Amino acid sequence: METSNHHHHDKGIFGKHTELIFSIISGVVLGLGFTLSYIVTVPLWCSFALYLLAYFFGGFYTTKEAIETVVKGGFEIDFLMLVAAIGAAILGEWAEGALLLFLFSLGHSLEHFAMHKAKSSIAALAEISPKTAFLKLNGETTEVAIDTLKPGDVIFIKPHTKIAADGVVIKGNSSVNQASITGESIPVDKIAMEGSVNELLQTKTIPSEHQVYSGTLNGSNSMEVLVLKKSTDTTLAKLITLVKEAQTQKSPSQLFTDKFEKYFVPSVLILVVALHFAFLVIDESFSESFYRAMAVLVAASPCALAISTPSAVLSGVARAARSGVLIKGGKPLEDLGVLKAIAFDKTGTLTEGKPKLIDVLPLSATTENELLQTVIAVEKLSDHPLAKAIVKDGLQRIGDLKLPKAQDLEAYMGQGIKAILNKESVYIGNIELFQAIDLTPPEHISSKINALAKEGKTTMLVCKNNSFIGIITVMDTPREEAGETLEQLKDIGIEQMIMISGDHQLVAKTIAQKIGLTDAWGELLPEDKVTAIRKLIEQHRKVAMVGDGVNDAPAMAHSTVGIAMGAAGSEVALETADIALMGDKLNKLPFAIALSRKAKNIIRQNLFISLGMVAILIPLTVAGIATIGPAVLMHEGSTLVVVFNALRLLRFDYKV
Repeated sequence: METSNHHHHDKGIFGKHTELIFSIISGVVLGLGFTLSYIVTVPLWCSFALYLLAYFFGGFYTTKEAIETVVKGGFEIDFLMLVAAIGAAILGEWAEGALLLFLFSLGHSLEHFAMHKAKSSIAALAEISPKTAFLKLNGETTEVAIDTLKPGDVIFIKPHTKIAADGVVIKGNSSVNQASITGESIPVDKIAMEGSVNELLQTKTIPSEHQVYSGTLNGSNSMEVLVLKKSTDTTLAKLITLVKEAQTQKSPSQLFTDKFEKYFVPSVLILVVALHFAFLVIDESFSESFYRAMAVLVAASPCALAISTPSAVLSGVARAARSGVLIKGGKPLEDLGVLKAIAFDKTGTLTEGKPKLIDVLPLSATTENELLQTVIAVEKLSDHPLAKAIVKDGLQRIGDLKLPKAQDLEAYMGQGIKAILNKESVYIGNIELFQAIDLTPPEHISSKINALAKEGKTTMLVCKNNSFIGIITVMDTPREEAGETLEQLKDIGIEQMIMISGDHQLVAKTIAQKIGLTDAWGELLPEDKVTAIRKLIEQHRKVAMVGDGVNDAPAMAHSTVGIAMGAAGSEVALETADIALMGDKLNKLPFAIALSRKAKNIIRQNLFISLGMVAILIPLTVAGIATIGPAVLMHEGSTLVVVFNALRLLRFDYKV
């Protein structure tokens, strides 16, 4: 026996509220019939006719759904309730049977209404995206349906309107509210990206300041956007699909209730059949034994039990999605709440993922600006990521100062570079570079370089015309919110937080100490990260792995819960992670864990209520203390309690 996904009868005579209105009519005519039965002057057939009407309106959808399920080879609660109501009618207890159908239909229509509220939170995602876009073609702008857009099209985005496709800004700039996708509360500035249409279409990674998502809200300026994906492939479309799939995945609690029902239901049916023959053992009529059996059947139906976990999972997934956290089903939702250890990748997760110029230390008579001018002029010739970072940050520091022109760049793999500046040779690189050209720095410079390296910085020495003129350092700096987020995780009971990184142990340890991690394991290859996760699982049983969802995929797959950062910009992360933080914000993690714990508590409460009600009602009905009326009232009442208890998750608010 299982609880069906009851239909929302939108096509009924009263629209989507038909089931509820039928139930209310059933209750009204039942009450009228019951009242008339006590008025002596009113013929009995009047009450009987009203009871029949109550049966019709109260049992209409119950009968409809029971027949649909039986035809498909299923067997569920609606069928049992129908049998009990027919049994009551056979015994002449028309009022009791009508009461059963009225309360059952009322309970289920209210349950549908409550569950619809949770589902509508998810369905609302589908309404985020606009239905049309302004396509720009040959200088003309035409309004078209979004499903006609294809990669390479250019669309015009008006101020204060929703963006119709995933794409890259190619003209104009504006601030965009991305809360519907990433959960970021503050609008993000977007600027145009340079390049031809073909170049942009072939670019694998679009920087976030140029990228826009379907369904997000443009600010006060207009923009032109190059479409990168069809409407069916957008981040929003994938998010909706994955959230819908998440509803069907069963959590550990749900698997427990399924297993319990597998043994419980046959046991109840055996008990009900046996109770039909109670008149052979005790002094009562067959009709009394039959009535008792029907009351037990109603009391033992595990309606509340079947809905207790799915309703909480549905509400939890919907609430998380609203804040830019995609939780793929009940299992990760429950597992996240019992974690005691979390492993983090370093680059792009705990750090910005972009090297920054940190120290500029002139030597001898050189000034800081002179050192920077020399370094920028040389590094400008290189396309190495570190060179780009030095140039970008260096230019901000020197402002409007004029740059000399360098030429004849020569690269020393893994060591540094050389160029000619004002007819003088300039070398920039590590100590190994200078040892290779027989220009070893003096002891005081070497010790300074070693001290900086111990702080986790990538250190470079600058030599001009065989004279050491300065030291510069670059470093991938911790995320602004990393320290505060880790502090919150400690406060909510995460005992061990480990960085597992492919970077040098010294760099990993320095970053870990800065932001407050408990451990740092560096110099790990992808397979070493998997070994590290297995080791942590041996210690803690359940471990989460937080990364970008791409190069961390093997470690995430072996963890209990894989959590991907910045998933809005990564299709791979959306697919591989159990939980995806849509925005590139680490501070969503404490919210997700707190929500998971709340969901776990609500599931426990629901299981206690549903199992407790069955445990109370079965003995009371077997003993004949509770009749069908009170049994169905308490039965349906407990079902509504667990559903509305689960709906509290939709209003969950995480406070630091």
